Amino acid sequence: MTTILIFGAAVRADGKPSATLQRRVETALNCARGRNDIRFIPTGAVGRHGPSEASVMASLLMNSGVSSDRILLEETGRDTLSSVRAINRMLRSEGYKGHVRVATSGYHLPRCVSLLCIFGIPAKPCATPVGPSGETAWNRLYWRLREVAAFPYDVILALWSRLTGRL
Repeated sequence: MTTILIFGAAVRADGKPSATLQRRVETALNCARGRNDIRFIPTGAVGRHGPSEASVMASLLMNSGVSSDRILLEETGRDTLSSVRAINRMLRSEGYKGHVRVATSGYHLPRCVSLLCIFGIPAKPCATPVGPSGETAWNRLYWRLREVAAFPYDVILALWSRLTGRL
């Protein structure tokens, strides 16, 4: 069975998914299209607004026809690195040996795949949607610049965790 990890994004004050969260779920569904051997692990704790990012994504998946027995929630991750750590513990505890697929935003994908690989989880990206995201140019620039700082920071922390055995 292949596992698709869906990394969280904001939930709006009314409990509905942000456009980014919605696109990440759509990416996962497109990646799984035509296959029945897919398990989904949406990640993300309660952010500024409840419910948890993972539970909002699970609802979107089920509303799209995915049965609940194919969804495993990871609701403790408050950021990318803590989500990867939690996923690592979850997959190790069940003896999972396969590769995972990663569904997230294009700007976020390199960091997610890299961190998973550092933790010993072979990861491949799901194809991200091509076309306008509905975000402004300034918003897209902000998230890309944020990744410039977050990527090396998280990689250094992940490598340190691996070297010290704190996976």
